[in-house]
Amino acid sequence: MTNPLKPSTLLLIKLGSIIVHMEEKASAKGHWMDQHALDTVRNDPEVVEWLDQMTKLALLPVKR
Repeated sequence: MTNPLKPSTLLLIKLGSIIVHMEEKASAKGHWMDQHALDTVRNDPEVVEWLDQMTKLALLPVKR
């Protein structure tokens, strides 16, 4: 990835998937598979690289 501020379509799909699964997990009908899906997408190499680059740019919250 050369520019984290211009993510690929596939990365945007992965980030959107994270949001949807977080909402599903937090709902009354949340399912253990939502956590599995979150873990899978969060550990995707493209997502890991993007998070790292965005953190280096100080554009994401710092983990506690």
